[in-house]
Amino acid sequence: MASYSRINSLSRDQFVTAPETGCLSIVVIGASGDLAKKKTFPALFKLYRQEFLNSDEVHIFGYARTKLSDHELRNRIHGYLAQGKDASDEHSEKLSKFLQLIKYVSGSYDSEEGFSALDKEISQHETSKNNLEESLRRLFYLALPPSVYPSVCKMIKNCCMNKADRGGWTRIIVEKPFGKDLSSSEELSTQIGELFDEQQIYRIDHYLGKELVQNLLVLRFANRFFLPLWNRDHIDNIQIVFREDFGTEGRGGYFDEYGIIRDIVQNHLLQTLCLVAMEKPVSLNPEHIRDEKVKVLQSIVPINDEEVVLGQYDGYRDDPTVPNDSNTPTFATVILRIHNERWEGVPFILKAGKALNTRKADIRVQFKEVPGDIFRSQKQGRNEFVVRLQPAEAIYMKLTVKHPGLELSTDQSEMDLSYRDRYQGVTIPEAYERLILDTIRGDQQHFVRRDELKAAWEIFTPLLHRIDNRELKTTPYKPGSRGPAESDKLVERAGYVRTHGYIWIPPTLGRSSPA
Repeated sequence: MASYSRINSLSRDQFVTAPETGCLSIVVIGASGDLAKKKTFPALFKLYRQEFLNSDEVHIFGYARTKLSDHELRNRIHGYLAQGKDASDEHSEKLSKFLQLIKYVSGSYDSEEGFSALDKEISQHETSKNNLEESLRRLFYLALPPSVYPSVCKMIKNCCMNKADRGGWTRIIVEKPFGKDLSSSEELSTQIGELFDEQQIYRIDHYLGKELVQNLLVLRFANRFFLPLWNRDHIDNIQIVFREDFGTEGRGGYFDEYGIIRDIVQNHLLQTLCLVAMEKPVSLNPEHIRDEKVKVLQSIVPINDEEVVLGQYDGYRDDPTVPNDSNTPTFATVILRIHNERWEGVPFILKAGKALNTRKADIRVQFKEVPGDIFRSQKQGRNEFVVRLQPAEAIYMKLTVKHPGLELSTDQSEMDLSYRDRYQGVTIPEAYERLILDTIRGDQQHFVRRDELKAAWEIFTPLLHRIDNRELKTTPYKPGSRGPAESDKLVERAGYVRTHGYIWIPPTLGRSSPA
């Protein structure tokens, strides 16, 4: 079995004390749903292909209400696992072996009968491997709506816990959304917390598994030239942006219950903000890192309604599952301000939207102008440090340089680390495969702790209630646009200076032509 240190050998491994070998049972609850088919099972297969899951130790179980045989479940997910350019014999052989590791059990989510049958299947697998009790490991992935978490967790606790008294473990992965506001989140956390210890609960936010998000700590704390610049004395503003060029696409009814703030801003973008703004932790111990993230959240002042723009794209209400009078935002720009010594006065601009003119997610750190600029180059734009999270992962710095030629004129260019150019032949892991592997390893660094979740909801719940009560209204915008014009005006008032005429072009391999 391949060693995890091949991917990440950082010293935080010393804090992982749970068994890393022995019989491993992975249970996907909600196995017949879209999330399981499109994300969970493909992630497990990729881990298997890379030999991070050993067929001599692991078995995978699907559980859902739908009546299916083992063969029928394997057929359902086969197409999602066989996708991609790799159609080699080796791929087909590994896929066939992986599918044989999957068994299916049907049952309801609140019935001991179904979960007792599941436990029986898991126990038979464990017995067949002749493992010592202390090496038994059970991982439950809840690919389910949060409304059934309490009943499912209760059934797992009553029927399916690892029976070992001297070691081994039982862990659960729960998907967002973790509630709809502070009170519902705390109620859900309390219900699950009464059944499992915090060390057993892994609240997954797939953004924390993205390669460039995980790179933030290294960029900030392993490079000397960032240390003196990363503060209010040099940084004017920071934008964290998520854009999609498509709408709800058949998910209108689901999306209308939550909106863009609950779906993207309160979790993905806020988690990214924490990594950008946090102080250096005392070590790479996951708890030390999460302690610093909580401090950032607790330092954010209440949101000012004057620093919020909400939008809803034209045609959103045409979806028959969306109410005709829906006030649910499909676009939001929210400015957060951190009241501490490092960031006082620096606006953190969080922006997310659907049906926009482009698809991308990035972090944009804009520095202040050069004092006493002898080149009069402010018209070229400010220096910016940009982390492109998706697509075309890259890190680049926008700089003012001399334009080639006999005249002394300035231009804006960049120092560019484009991942597909620099790391040729290196496959960037999907977020879900990385986070599932972290769960097996017992590494909670990239998962949301309960007090962290509570602090995040405390920031956004008052704003969300004002939107739900229609005290704040959405502004219509055209699909394929940048969003409401009011958003650009708000960002400009916050201090962001947009560079007109400059476009970053991600290089292709060999930089032979624009991508």
